[in-house]
Amino acid sequence: MSKAETTLAALALCVTTGSAAFAEVTCSERSFDGLAYTACEVDPRVDDLRLFLDAPSGEKYGQFSTLEGTLAQDGKTLVFAMNGGMYHDDRAPVGHYIENGQEIMRVIPNAGPGNFGLLPNGVFCIQDDRADVIETLAYDAARPACRYATQSGPMLVIDGDLHPRFLKDSDSRYIRNGVGTSDDGTRVVFVISDQAVTFHEFGRIFRDDLDLPNALFLDGSVSRIHAPQLNRSDFGRWLGPIVGVVAPLER
Repeated sequence: MSKAETTLAALALCVTTGSAAFAEVTCSERSFDGLAYTACEVDPRVDDLRLFLDAPSGEKYGQFSTLEGTLAQDGKTLVFAMNGGMYHDDRAPVGHYIENGQEIMRVIPNAGPGNFGLLPNGVFCIQDDRADVIETLAYDAARPACRYATQSGPMLVIDGDLHPRFLKDSDSRYIRNGVGTSDDGTRVVFVISDQAVTFHEFGRIFRDDLDLPNALFLDGSVSRIHAPQLNRSDFGRWLGPIVGVVAPLER
């Protein structure tokens, strides 16, 4: 059975057993330039795409399973999720963060240490009928009406170009995850590498394979994905922001 057939079979199994709808999210395993990735495509016009940080208890959700448990109490399920941006030791967001229209952390426009401060960085902005990866200074000038937003860095692809600091012959390889968006904001693709990759390699899957003009790095060493379609839900270090798609729980 091919990887595509495996994905469809998993979706059919879930529907026939009445466990949970997968909304419009489509997850698949893919290969590009001989490297393995997992990608999940979301349509923000129909999918309930959100960011999550604090549980009702006041503690950070931290794990996909904790978020799933809270959603289940409200008759909902998590059909896709991924770590959603960099965070401090207390798991508070490093950069700009908006949840359900409330700004929790301001925009950080200046350069700084680490990957986050490798300018240009960017903001992933979720609006009512679209979602966009926007370079931080452009975002700060325009201030779109985001229901949810998370700032991270560096940008992987900026208006069709790879980040200028990425080196084709780099030997810095890590598991990495990120998000890319189309010009019209209707295609949102979340990608995690299934093996260690360079920034240059990771940026190219968004630009050259997925044909997305803007993409944002979300993190490296903590990268994880929750993709029930693929019978996958990673567990590891406690997370800060989580990005995910919510759907009604079918009983």
